[in-house]
Amino acid sequence: MKFAVLVNEGPYTHQASDSAYRFAQAALDEGHEVTRVFFYHDGVNNGTRLTTPPQDDRHIANRWSELGKEHGVDLVVCVAAAQRRGIVDEDEQRRNGKDGNNIADGFRISGLGQLIEAGIQSDRLISFGD
Repeated sequence: MKFAVLVNEGPYTHQASDSAYRFAQAALDEGHEVTRVFFYHDGVNNGTRLTTPPQDDRHIANRWSELGKEHGVDLVVCVAAAQRRGIVDEDEQRRNGKDGNNIADGFRISGLGQLIEAGIQSDRLISFGD
């Protein structure tokens, strides 16, 4: 089965990101396909490379990056939600005159069309968070 995942909550403040990650990992372990994870609203905060959790805590952005790299999962951060929360890649950095970028490895910034496409091309779109 093909799954797409929608994450609407940020890391460390809500269980949604952890639950979404565990769902995606379990689905992949069972031989299913996770085509895309779309991060929306506060969920875009999963895609910053600047989080620095304590050494004895999980590093959620790194977990997502590793999942994407290992399984070829497309990790997409909503451009409008990202801009509101200060998440930028190199293109957005140049376009908006910022002095740096902070997108985590394996993530990319794109629009809501990617969420719609994921829902159409997958058998199920699973949403985590409000």
